[in-house]
Amino acid sequence: MARVRTTFVVQNTIRLSEHLIRVHLGGPGFAAFQPNGFTDAYVKLAFPGADGDIMRTYTVRSIDPAAQEIAIDFVYHGDEGVAGPWAVAAEPGDTIDLLGPGGAYAPRADADWHLLAGDDSALPAIAAACAALPGDAVGRVFVEVSAPADELAFVHPEGVELTWIHRGDADPGERLAAAVRAEPWLDGQPHVFIHGEAQAVMDDLRPYIRKERGITAEWASISGYWRRGRTEEGFRRWKSELAESEKGTPAGV
Repeated sequence: MARVRTTFVVQNTIRLSEHLIRVHLGGPGFAAFQPNGFTDAYVKLAFPGADGDIMRTYTVRSIDPAAQEIAIDFVYHGDEGVAGPWAVAAEPGDTIDLLGPGGAYAPRADADWHLLAGDDSALPAIAAACAALPGDAVGRVFVEVSAPADELAFVHPEGVELTWIHRGDADPGERLAAAVRAEPWLDGQPHVFIHGEAQAVMDDLRPYIRKERGITAEWASISGYWRRGRTEEGFRRWKSELAESEKGTPAGV
């Protein structure tokens, strides 16, 4: 089914940290926005470019039906990219078109425990998932951010332990992968959500979860949100090539 393109209006922006900006979007476009129940719900934002729209994918941090608005968090690193500079300059009344939402993951109620891990790009989905967990849930959450100043408080059950990892000058995902591997494995059936920099996620953590820990695909949502040194267009080509190369991979790998 084709996703409907709607126009949203910037309501306000909040500078969460040096590198994170939250933009609240509302206006008439909210009436056509249909929440899908996934905690990793995402939309495609259409940023105007010289040769037409530049599409970028972002997770919806929260949906507020009463205020008729959604919130999207942007990682900002100076003038790099398209979305970050737009977010830092956005003012109430500005408009932007979006398509969506899509999504595929929500924490399973029949899991014995939950493992969630990711970097800045996955933080909105991880926070939304933690908010959806029941109060007696058990789990481990790992989030990699640039530095301590980028840590953001979010709600999670008492039995879900949150570990912040500071990237510093390490490669994206390197310290995240090491922390996940070093964590003692809990008993029972986990539901796993791991997203972030593609090389760390797909080349390191996915084999660890799927092969070493034996977690089947129905219990694991593992994918890259971005890849270092590539635009989103280049990243999509890389994902397509990876999927093509894995068509003959035996089940369970």
